[in-house]
Amino acid sequence: MTSVQESQDPWGATAAPPAPGAAGNAGPGTGTRSSLRATDVSAWFGSNKVLERVSLDMQPGQVTALIGPSGCGKSTFLRILNRMHELVPSAALSGSVELDGVDIYGPTTRVTETRLRIGMVFQRPNPFPSMTIAQNVLAGLRLSGTKVRNADDLVKDSLERAGLWKETRNRLNEAGGALSGGQQQRLCIARALAVRPRVLLMDEPCSALDPVSTSVIERTIRELCHELTIVIVTHNMQQAQRVSDNCALFLVDGEGRPGHIVESGPTADVFDRPRDPRTSDYVHGRFG
Repeated sequence: MTSVQESQDPWGATAAPPAPGAAGNAGPGTGTRSSLRATDVSAWFGSNKVLERVSLDMQPGQVTALIGPSGCGKSTFLRILNRMHELVPSAALSGSVELDGVDIYGPTTRVTETRLRIGMVFQRPNPFPSMTIAQNVLAGLRLSGTKVRNADDLVKDSLERAGLWKETRNRLNEAGGALSGGQQQRLCIARALAVRPRVLLMDEPCSALDPVSTSVIERTIRELCHELTIVIVTHNMQQAQRVSDNCALFLVDGEGRPGHIVESGPTADVFDRPRDPRTSDYVHGRFG
């Protein structure tokens, strides 16, 4: 049995998740119900300003949906929340993003620790084609240099939480790319969950899936939000209503202008009792 490699992070927890046990699936993220707060976030690509002073509280243990037309900065904002924005050479930003009160862009905060705490699931499923299903689940841990006590238990636990265990328990040594599109997306969710994040970001995770697979992913999101803070970008207004507790509407005021939040709040209020007439127009399909 290999020992857990421990590395302290600004949140006072080790980077490596313990093996699931009788005490529950406790880890740095599971059950933590962490808060994520963006304050006055502005973003640029070169000289092009794409976000203007975005502030948003993403509540612990809830799903926050980012909605709005294409090109209004939703996905850029999502990537800012786990420091993927800085991977673009011309990118810059101002403002702050805090996970449980710790600025993830602070001088003492390592990007690897941030991305272990704030996981990401992308629009299109991206399992590693040369890896088996089990290897895909463990890929994030291996890439970060994190060792686990019981890899088999962790694979099973992560696949169960992603709603994929029953379909793959006899196929763990098959290639991840052999799964269907919906199964591949759930495999990517399992891979993100294996590192025990506190927050899970999802960028239109169902846009490339059929209705049946979409329903399974949505059910998984609702189950996971009891233990994680989830932020999802979606263009599907019905999906936003089905899966989210809170919504934030992003808009631009004109061509070439940066995106900003017009309205945010409980999903029922945003859809049924919007404060801004632009919100009412958007959620009821009158533009966008």
